[in-house]
Amino acid sequence: MIVNRPSDISHFFIAGINYKKSDAATRGQFAVNNDQYEAIMQMAPAHHIDAFFILSTCNRTEVYGFAEDPSKLINLICSQTKGDAATFTALAYIKKGVDAVHHLYNVGAGLDSQILGDYEIVGQLKQAVKISKDKGFINCFMERLFNSVLQSSKTIKNDTLLSGGTVSVSFAAVQYIKENTEITPDTKILLLGTGKIGRNTCKNLIHYLGTHNITLINRSGEKAEELANELGLKHAPMSQLEASIALADIILTATNAVEPIILASQLQNKTSKLIIDLAVPNNVETAVKNLPYISLVNVDKLSKLKDETLKKRKAEAPKAKAIVADHFADFMEWHLMRKNAPALNAIKTKLSEISKQHQALLNGGDTKCPFISFEQKIQRVVSGTASKMRYQNKGGCHYIEAINEFMGLVAN
Repeated sequence: MIVNRPSDISHFFIAGINYKKSDAATRGQFAVNNDQYEAIMQMAPAHHIDAFFILSTCNRTEVYGFAEDPSKLINLICSQTKGDAATFTALAYIKKGVDAVHHLYNVGAGLDSQILGDYEIVGQLKQAVKISKDKGFINCFMERLFNSVLQSSKTIKNDTLLSGGTVSVSFAAVQYIKENTEITPDTKILLLGTGKIGRNTCKNLIHYLGTHNITLINRSGEKAEELANELGLKHAPMSQLEASIALADIILTATNAVEPIILASQLQNKTSKLIIDLAVPNNVETAVKNLPYISLVNVDKLSKLKDETLKKRKAEAPKAKAIVADHFADFMEWHLMRKNAPALNAIKTKLSEISKQHQALLNGGDTKCPFISFEQKIQRVVSGTASKMRYQNKGGCHYIEAINEFMGLVAN
C-alpha cells in the first residue's frame, strides 16, 4: 500500500521539553543516545514518518519533522526512552509550521539556550541532522532550513557578542569550584568522560585553576589516555573507577551513560567531596544528594550563575534577533517560491508555446528564427506573477492573468 507522507509546512512540527519546565532528572528520562536514535530511525517508516531529526542535549530533547500530527513524532521518540509519551506531552511545547521554523532559528542562535548564547548547540545540531541525513530522513525543505539556520548562527557569531566571553556549562563548573573550594597542589580532581564537554571542562580546569592534578577516566580508555598525554594529566581504566572516586576531592562527570555510574554505595568512606554532574541523564545516583558530606551540583544549578559576560550577552540579544528575522524572511520567501514553482513552470511552458505559435505566424511557419524578445517578455511576465504570488493567493487567476499580460506585450 502506498502511503502519502505529509510534506506541507502545515505538517512540520517541533515537539520538545527543555530546562524551562523540567529539571535535569526528568529530562534525563527522555535523553536519546546514538543507539536509541538508530532504533528510532528503524521504526520511523512504521509510524508513517520519513523526514525528522532529534536534538538531544543536557538542556533539551526535541524532535523536528513532518507528520500527520505531533503525537506521531512524540510516540516515535518515546518508544525508545525511559520516559513515556504521556509525561513528555504534559511537559512539552509543540509548535507547527512557521512557528516551528522560527523556533529552530532561535535554538541554533543560542537564544533559547539555558546559558544565553551557548554556541555548543551548533555542533549538537549539526550532529543531530547528520545522523538523520545519513539514513535519508532529511528532505529538501529540512536541508534548506538547516543550512539557513547555520548561516544565521554563523552571522550572529561573527557580527555580535552574543556568544562572547567564556560562559558555558563547562566554564560555569570551573567557576563554581573557584568560588566554593580552595584548590591546592594536593587537591585531587577526577573527570569522568572525555567527549566534547569533558574535553572543554578539562582544559578549563587547567587554565583557570592552574592544576594538573587531574585523573581522566573514559569508557573508551584510549580516548582518556590520548587526552591525558596531550595535556600532561593522569588517566585510569574504568575498572579503577571506585578506587579513583575514593581518592578524589572533586569529581566531575560528563559521560553519555544511560544509568548512573557514581553510586551512593561508592561514597561510604564519608570523606567530603564536591561532585559536579554535567550529564543528562545524570551520571550520579539521586541518593547521593542525601549524603551530608557530599556537595552535589548539576547543570541546572550551574546554569543559574550570573556574571558580567551574561549581562553583555543579553545586551546583544536584539541584534541577534534581527539577524534571525532576516534569515527567517529569506527562507520563507524561498519556501513560498518553491510552493509556487509548479504553477510558475506551467505558466512559463504555456507562454513558450504561445510565443512559438506567434513566431511561426510572423515567419511563415519557420520557427528557427531566434525570438529573444519573446523570451524576455516571458521572463518579465513570470517574474511579475511570482511577485504577485508572494502576497496574493488567487489560484488559477494568476495563470489567466499571466496569459493576458503576455498577449498584451506581444501585441505591442
